[in-house]
Amino acid sequence: MNDKVNRSLEYTISDAASNFSINFSGMKFTAADLDGMKDKFAAAAREMANLEAGAVKNPDEHRKVTHFTDRKNYIGSALFEDVERFAEAVRTGAVKGETGKKFTAAVVNGIGGSALGPQLMQFAINGPYWNEFSDEKRNGYLKLYFLDNTDSAGFADLLAVMDPASTLQLTISKSGGTQETTNNLTALENIYKAQGLHFGKHAVSITMKGSKLEAHSLQNNFLKIFEMAESIGGRTSETSIVGHLPAALCGINFQSFLEGACHMDELTRNSDYTKNPAGFLAAMWYIAGKGRGDRNMVIVPYCDRLVLLSRYLQQLVMESLGKELDLDGKTVHQGLSVFGNKGGTDAHAFIQQLNDGRDDFFVTFIEVLENAMQIPLTGNLGMGDYLHGFQEGLTSALTGKGRQVISVELAKLDEFNLGMVIALYERAVAIYAEFIHINAFHQPGVQSYKLAAKGILTLRDKMVSGLKPGMKGTALELAGNIGEEEHAVELGRLLDKAAFNCPCVSRSFDAAKGQWIYTVNAQ
Repeated sequence: MNDKVNRSLEYTISDAASNFSINFSGMKFTAADLDGMKDKFAAAAREMANLEAGAVKNPDEHRKVTHFTDRKNYIGSALFEDVERFAEAVRTGAVKGETGKKFTAAVVNGIGGSALGPQLMQFAINGPYWNEFSDEKRNGYLKLYFLDNTDSAGFADLLAVMDPASTLQLTISKSGGTQETTNNLTALENIYKAQGLHFGKHAVSITMKGSKLEAHSLQNNFLKIFEMAESIGGRTSETSIVGHLPAALCGINFQSFLEGACHMDELTRNSDYTKNPAGFLAAMWYIAGKGRGDRNMVIVPYCDRLVLLSRYLQQLVMESLGKELDLDGKTVHQGLSVFGNKGGTDAHAFIQQLNDGRDDFFVTFIEVLENAMQIPLTGNLGMGDYLHGFQEGLTSALTGKGRQVISVELAKLDEFNLGMVIALYERAVAIYAEFIHINAFHQPGVQSYKLAAKGILTLRDKMVSGLKPGMKGTALELAGNIGEEEHAVELGRLLDKAAFNCPCVSRSFDAAKGQWIYTVNAQ
């Protein structure tokens, strides 16, 4: 056998039970590189065992991290059965809205992990056109819509299709203090109030015990309040109730999804790192990026329904690994940048750069072996054959240029296999974090942007109260009127926004000054 075949045989991990395989032979590493990581592998294995034994693995917040262990115990639990009963009652119409209409749609109001996981699941399993099916074709299960930002455009788009009386409102927030989610909740409540409907009779929440959202749900008599664990972070919450309820409401087999995740957990607990898919994957990230994230991670699933996977992995990988400080408080500026598309669309999008441009990445191709349907085209070739040929051709072209490639094979796209993929990357992220000695389970950068945003909103309040009708000038001049000269740039942007949304501010461009001139009008 030639070297290419030998290397592929040696560095492919396959699981006969699930038909999963992952091939690392297209990456640039040697046996000596792997041997040099033995101590890191051993230390990571110990820490993963400690994590699953209940050790505090988020020291900044003094929290355990339980998503690996909780999902196994979740199957068949009282909470699991409660979710299934509630979803079935909604499907059959036993639980209805205030007017007696059967629920036909649900809105998931959440951000980050509270939306990305459910969106990925819905798109991957039910497909992009689920909401266009009739109630009969959906077998009574609900259409699913998402509010995952504080953007009036997204809210307006939802209102264009939503019938409040027949829509179940699901708000997901661990603390209940996430501003984007709170904004959407307030806006939705106002819509129901304007139509003479009691919001609580159409509402469900998923939140932590004792949270602001729990208190609000109780005060407003929500139909149901489901508790989520404090020890599960948003970006690792898809195998918890956060993923379960949206999936159950639209007919997805969440137990099969959990079984797939648990199966991958067993594979990735293997103490032999050469047979551990997640350990080997984390090692490839480490070796390729020299332990500093020097290469971008490109995710390319050859499956239309997995197009959201790169978005999901952006949060999982980048929020977990993008850290300024390590566990000892040393400045390290760690992280892995993730981007992606879908094959073969990618070949007409960014593959030109991957093939001929900067060699600053490694790419992971994910192929689904079973075609969704057989579509014959010419001769004995079908649509699936072309897609496979494009992937293999691209793999060959990239490796021929010395570019680095990981190849993943899934038997088919279903709940079980999606569970395996998510569990694989969750474990790889946790192991890689041990390699680079950082806390994968906090997000200080997210908190800092929230604090900065509060400062801007405080400046806006000062602008509203301090600028009086008749005042006119540049942003710097108006900033001087309220004693905020050092924030003139920020004030100018606030005035730009106000000029398009409030009659209290107008603007005109002064060509001589090259600046906007703002006028404060009487309201």
